[in-house]
Amino acid sequence: MQKIITIMALTGLVSVSVQAQNAPALKAKIAQKAETLEAKVVAWRRDFHQNPELGNREFKTAEKVATHLKSLGIEVQTGVGKTGVVGILKGGKPGPVVALRADMDGLPVKERAELSFASKVVGEYNGQPVSVMHACGHDTHVAILMGTAEILSSMKNDLKGTVKFIFQPAEEGAPEGEEGGAALMVKEGVLENPKVDVIFGLHINAQTEIGKIRYRPGGTMASSDWFKIKVKGKQTHGASPWQGIDPIVTASQIVMGLQTIISRNTPLIESAAVVTVGQINGGVRSNIIPEEVNMNGTIRTLDLKTQDMIHARIAQVATNIAQSAGATADVKITKMCPITYNDIALTDKMIPTLEGVAGKDNVSITAAVTGAEDFAFYQEKVPGLFFFLGGAAKGKKESETAPHHTPDFQIDEGGFVLGMKSMASLVIDYMEKGK
Repeated sequence: MQKIITIMALTGLVSVSVQAQNAPALKAKIAQKAETLEAKVVAWRRDFHQNPELGNREFKTAEKVATHLKSLGIEVQTGVGKTGVVGILKGGKPGPVVALRADMDGLPVKERAELSFASKVVGEYNGQPVSVMHACGHDTHVAILMGTAEILSSMKNDLKGTVKFIFQPAEEGAPEGEEGGAALMVKEGVLENPKVDVIFGLHINAQTEIGKIRYRPGGTMASSDWFKIKVKGKQTHGASPWQGIDPIVTASQIVMGLQTIISRNTPLIESAAVVTVGQINGGVRSNIIPEEVNMNGTIRTLDLKTQDMIHARIAQVATNIAQSAGATADVKITKMCPITYNDIALTDKMIPTLEGVAGKDNVSITAAVTGAEDFAFYQEKVPGLFFFLGGAAKGKKESETAPHHTPDFQIDEGGFVLGMKSMASLVIDYMEKGK
């Protein structure tokens, strides 16, 4: 019996030793392959940048992605979530299913940057002709994930599990009247068959120096909710306001009242939040007090408790202020995008991987972002880690780089190798460590 136990123990030690040796060898291969692929990935990115497509209209982008994945021997599904492409790479050994995601859509922005591959594309957005530009870096995400797919497919027999490559349309939102984005892909089963255990995603950042990675455990990017408030009063002549109930004055008081939700009700030392009124419409001419005013705005929160509180307070503040003026307020709140929430345990487990790839000094915790990201829909279903990849030229100050979603937005392509190494290494390490 003692001999059997000893043999079993030795066998276990050998197995652990082989696993320990396997990961460094694969990491070395990833690094070498990523360097080799850099020029190819840059060329893909420039092609996508010069030929951007809006959400749910990424036909040519999807075709190029699918063609590349098929050339690697990866099983390909097309038309997922309108124009989405999903690639399934089954490793040579059993293990978890790891998903990697890239978004593909451009924005209705006219490019102003002087690049040889600048976009001159004109498209249609909600029935209007618009210039189209990759003003948020989604072109880089697609190119990096295509490169990552090529790296991982070259070591298919060594993979201890399955990789699912998700190329997603309409992250910036679908056209009016259409479904789209991550929500639709999840609805259509992108996380099933095979069932995904964990998902990783990155976003290029024009204000972070190349070679650096930023992340945040927990609430990383805010939920995005929309509210509509219809204030109903009583129409009258502008010369005799006492004969009516003025919804414009009431709406103005509601706007000011809403600001106190953040300044007086929200524990900002715990979690940031935003309530913004972005649109007010009411009246047709200067001497008529109208019957009603319509207000539209957005709510951004980083935790569910704050989100629930703000929703309740908006309804309470608007209704009570309207009532005090003799008017009424109809409040409707629509949840658009959940909180991008990095699973704490998964983040703790995988940050050493990013530190190993980029160097510990180059990986840091970032402040929360009040912009939204529909990667959150995947994280509602499975543990996920979403991080930011540096895209600013070395030595460039944040104030010297144009923000995302602007005509002058630019990315330094020197960070693409780190992007590929990060995504591929997360897959390898997660598979090696097991669920």
